[in-house]
This record gives sequence, structure tokens and C-alpha cells, in this order.
Amino acid sequence: MEEGANRLVDKVQGLSDIELAVLLCLVAEQHCIIETDRSVLDDVEKEIQLISSDVFGLTCAVLDCSDATTLDDFGSGILVKDEHDDYFGTRNGGVKGDFFTSINSASHHDRKVPKSSRAFSPLEGSRKIANIVVAKNLDQASAPVQTQALELVRGKRIFTRTAVYTSPTPFLFIALGTTGNARFNLHLNDHFFISHKHQIDDGLPNLEDQEVKDLVPDDDNTSNSSVVKASPFMFEKRNTSSLSFSQDEITQLTKLSSEVRISSDVRAYLHNIVVFMRLHRAVAGGISAMATRHFDLLSHALAPLHGLTYVTPSLVALAARKIYPHRIGLALPSAERSMQWGSSIEAVKAVLGGVTAEDVIEEVLQSVEAPL
Repeated sequence: MEEGANRLVDKVQGLSDIELAVLLCLVAEQHCIIETDRSVLDDVEKEIQLISSDVFGLTCAVLDCSDATTLDDFGSGILVKDEHDDYFGTRNGGVKGDFFTSINSASHHDRKVPKSSRAFSPLEGSRKIANIVVAKNLDQASAPVQTQALELVRGKRIFTRTAVYTSPTPFLFIALGTTGNARFNLHLNDHFFISHKHQIDDGLPNLEDQEVKDLVPDDDNTSNSSVVKASPFMFEKRNTSSLSFSQDEITQLTKLSSEVRISSDVRAYLHNIVVFMRLHRAVAGGISAMATRHFDLLSHALAPLHGLTYVTPSLVALAARKIYPHRIGLALPSAERSMQWGSSIEAVKAVLGGVTAEDVIEEVLQSVEAPL
């Protein structure tokens, strides 16, 4: 078991930032937000599709949202062709290249999905929800569409005009958008596990690798002048052994994260961060009970990826930086709590001016003493 865990750690070390974000969500069985610069938004979309198929062997559907997106558009946009006659039968069949089982998956479906939802129409047998759904520009969609997304994330199923579709196992919903201050429906925003900001300099190794394969001729003597130059990171990363993750490896990481230990001192450190976050003068809300559960879950999920069987203070701090950026609601100067005690509005504006959610997190982490 230890040798297998060490091998997984070595594979994790070779992952890119987006691959690692997807892996964490698959291990924790949660969903995420990915933000990037508008100039590379389409490329990041293609990168996620390649990660889905090449790294994790999962199906992927991309839905490009706008204020004109309807509920029917959403319902059809997250579906892919079902290559098997009986979707529910494949859960126990173990189809190679797809993940249809995980820890406690059988009991989950027995509890959540009624037998009558197997097939309400002929379409049910030919299409299914993709393992990874990328909702591009979801923040621009209307309130009903975002509510539909919330229903999918919470209930793991979606109702269309002709059928009820249940989400497969594993299932990951990714809200892909541009970096900025866009906000989702309050409850939907709270159900996103982590948020990740992809920087242009981080590169897109799978897409770059695909472009190189498409452009390099078979003749080794041909000039390389027309070949797209990929980042050095890509060549360093892809020269290692295969980085694809199988169903058993995902299941093993999930099992290892459930066995991770946390000491009383580190748990107190985690909860002190939550308390300090709630009391910060720039925070108006967002430090919810679900955020705390996700905070604890991510702290445990990070441990096996670092080859550890226990949670360290550094992992807790890392988890805080991924859990809270999209959740923290910043206070307006007029609503800052010291205004109740007669503070000057100009002084409060000077203190809160330019403060971001990331600034709040870093200030809290510096204020809370970490255990030795």
C-alpha cells in the first residue's frame, strides 16, 4: 500500500495546475470554479477537455452560457452520447476507460435515485450526463439557469421535458469564466468546493502537446521552424511516465483522504482561521457552515497528495487559499461594523479601499498563530 501511495505522489508531482484542481475535486467528489484571462479562455476550455479524456478517461461536455441560455439549452448541453445500451448496467460492469463506481456509490444511488427514473423516454438510453461538465461563462446565465445548475450539483440529477437524467460517477461540474468580480447565485456559489485562477504563464501542457503532435511532420529531417513552440514546462512534464489516473487510483486517494488524521492543535488552528475570517472588518459574509465543511475536507484531501497521513498547518493554510476566495463577500464602507460606533466614513473608505478577498485571507493567516 505504501509503495502504491508513493507512486501516486510521484504522479501528482507531475500534474499541471488545472489537472491538480480536477484531481482534487474528483477525490473529494465536489465541484469547482476555474477563472482565467479572457484571451486564453477558449484554450483553457480545450485543455479541460483534453484533461478529461487523456488524463482521467472521462467524458466531457461544454456548455457556453449567456443571458440568452434557456433551461432547455442547459439540459441538452450537458449531455453526451451514451455508447452503452444500459447506462445503469454499466455501473456494475466496470467499463474500461470510464469511472462508474466509487466509495459508497451504490448506497448513494439506492438512496437518491428512484427505480422509475431509469428511462422515461427513448432518449434516456442514448444520452447521458457527461462525467465532467464545463459551464463556460455560467455567471452570465439567467437566474433560472443557475438554479438548474444548483439542482444538478445538489441533487445529482436534472429534469428535462422528456426524461430525468442522473449524474454518473464520478461527476464534476466546472464553472469556467474570466477573472473578475462575477458572482453566482448565493447558494450555487457556496456549493462550489474550490476556486482556481489559472495564470497565462502556467501554460496549457495538454493543448500544447496536442498542437505539437498535429504540426510536427513524420519526417525527422523537416525543419522545425513552423512548429508551435510549447513551454519548457510541457516538455519537462510530458517526458515522464504516463500521468493518467485510473479508477482504482482515484478510489485509493479517496480512501487515503478518509483515513487522514488531524491533531487537536491543528483542528483548533483550522477553526481559529474560520473565526478570524468571520470577524474580519472587511468581510460582510460568505464564511458559511458549508465553507467550513469544505475547508476541513480539502485539508484532508491534500494530505495523501503530499504523501502524508496527517494534516499539517501548512496544508490548512493552503486549503484556506482555495476555499474562500470565491466565497468572501466584502463589506461596503457604509456597512463596516465600526460605523456603528461613530467611525468616520472617510477613514473606513481609506482602510477598506482596494482590499480583495485574497488580502483578507493572507491577513487572517498572518494573524492566527500556527501550532508548532
